[in-house]
Amino acid sequence: MSGVRVLVGTRKGAFVLTADGKRKDWNVSGPHFAGWEIYHVKASPAEPNRLFASQTSGWFGQLIQRSDDGGKTWEPVGNKFAYDGIAGTHQWYDGTPHPWEFARVWHLEPSPTDPDTVWAGVEDAALFRSKDGGQTWHELSALREHKTGAGWQPGAGGLCLHTILLDPRDSERMFIAISAAGAFRSDDGGQSWRAVNRGLKSEGIPDPDAEVGHCVHRIAMHPSRPDVLFMQKHWDVMRSDDAGESWREVSGNLPTDFGFPIDVHAHEPETIYVVPIKSDSEHFPPDGKLRVYRSRTGGDQWEALTNGLPQQNCYVNVLRDAMAVDSLDSCGVYFGTTGGQVYASADSGDSWAPIVRDLPAVLSVEVQTLP
Repeated sequence: MSGVRVLVGTRKGAFVLTADGKRKDWNVSGPHFAGWEIYHVKASPAEPNRLFASQTSGWFGQLIQRSDDGGKTWEPVGNKFAYDGIAGTHQWYDGTPHPWEFARVWHLEPSPTDPDTVWAGVEDAALFRSKDGGQTWHELSALREHKTGAGWQPGAGGLCLHTILLDPRDSERMFIAISAAGAFRSDDGGQSWRAVNRGLKSEGIPDPDAEVGHCVHRIAMHPSRPDVLFMQKHWDVMRSDDAGESWREVSGNLPTDFGFPIDVHAHEPETIYVVPIKSDSEHFPPDGKLRVYRSRTGGDQWEALTNGLPQQNCYVNVLRDAMAVDSLDSCGVYFGTTGGQVYASADSGDSWAPIVRDLPAVLSVEVQTLP
């Protein structure tokens, strides 16, 4: 019977949760790297037992950890990030320049075909790639050299490159998102980039054609339709049907269109999930009720999914990388909260149950479907 492996990064370590295809009884392994911030953990689609983890500490800096046995053992591999001599600056909100610095790795995206190739999105916003299993890293410097780069400004969480989407149909095409600069697309493997933010509207940026300045929280795609993108922005849920050339709002009847994660059902490209929170200053669910919202129409029409989720006195948040889906026949949906709960639904969101409670604040959730 197929199974699943849920990879959880938290403020104080990483956890590996496994279950069979019924997804009812879970084994919890961890904490790995106890006491360290683990911003992201992700598996290689090309080698399922190869996992990469972003480990960071204010005292000891940034490491990449790799496991080749599904998380049983780990080895530090990535402490060499080559910047190619590019210094660079960006602006703070008051317009003063600030030198580019390497703070942490926010997101890891392994190649779908090569177990030794993995991309890393970092803060301050830049894109790196390793071709030797994470041992050494080199910057794809054309992104930071984009003509708008000096004007990028940090969001509340920092100037972070947090989303990397690889087009499964075209190995040269990729999308990235930066808070608070916007979305960018490369059609030549990262050698050049173009901003793809037309149609986004943001407070303080009245120009609908502004190239950058939008605080994008997360972008998702279904692998069968890589030209269709869904976005959770600082405010607004957005959709593009032309690979980011233009965007339209699909927030519809959501109680609030502010949130962080967004994901797509494994088998239904028009079914998407978001977790609304009250506002950019109040990072908790409206009315203290934890609700995932699902649209089966690609946006505009949304339904609240509440069965098994706390509907009173709940004031947790769900961060941008903390939602994922599996690819079993009945699609499973998973998310983690800043209160340390990881919830799972084995029926596409109709009902929920906690896999585990009382972890440190969850920063990321990724899921593997196992043979």
